[in-house]
Amino acid sequence: MDNLCCFKLRRGPTSYKSGKGKNHEGDIKFGFDLVKGKANHPMEDYHVARFVERDHHELGLFAIYDGHSGDRVPSYLQKHLFDNILNEGDFLVDPKRSIFNAYEKTDQAILSHEKDLGRGGSTSVTAVLMNGQRLWVANLGDSRAVVSKGGKAIQLSTDHEPSTERASIEHKGGFVSNMPGDVPRVNGQLAVSRAFGDKSLKSHLRSDPAIQDTIVDTKTDLLVLASDGLWKVMDNQEVVNIARRIKDPQKAAKRLIAEALKRESKDDISCVVVRFR
Repeated sequence: MDNLCCFKLRRGPTSYKSGKGKNHEGDIKFGFDLVKGKANHPMEDYHVARFVERDHHELGLFAIYDGHSGDRVPSYLQKHLFDNILNEGDFLVDPKRSIFNAYEKTDQAILSHEKDLGRGGSTSVTAVLMNGQRLWVANLGDSRAVVSKGGKAIQLSTDHEPSTERASIEHKGGFVSNMPGDVPRVNGQLAVSRAFGDKSLKSHLRSDPAIQDTIVDTKTDLLVLASDGLWKVMDNQEVVNIARRIKDPQKAAKRLIAEALKRESKDDISCVVVRFR
């Protein structure tokens, strides 16, 4: 059973992809929306939103991949990262270790295929929902996952920014500079301190994910995953407040992106909303 939803909309020039789905019982629903930004390059955001069965367990797989310097690395992640996670032999026994190992192995595979994938990279935030009861979130970079518990926004990912990981970067021989531009960048180039790919910067970057888990209890009402095109202009609680007011998760994702555009976000914006009740 596989409810993968990825199709292009024809209704307007701003929508890139949008869709919805639900689990087998129909009590957990998801929706997503992606909009290309104003930069003069192809869309670099990719997503995953689907439910699968694995050894009699229902798994919800959700992700946002935000590429930079090309779209080939996030496209690769969309096709391979969750397969690599689920193919770890002890995934159902030790999800945290399996996710960690799969992230590392996937990054090595990307680096070894630089000829095909280019020298770009991608942030990543992934969420695995196990039997509707436990949620595992992992991330590299500044794409973010936020859960709502009783209406309170709780961030489950870690923003990997050069300013907060300066010591690690400098220890590896790199540097953090605000030039060019007005945000801290690794070696003056990359605005995140952890990412997949980026072979030319890899000696100064980390690719080990931050991983957190939470119990999906009766107070847990929704999960939002989004690229930094949303989080640059909206805080966690604002996002949760808007999403909770809209029962249809696809419409909630669209509304969040519309608000980000209203606030003049110019980046690619991608958003997945999962409603637990």
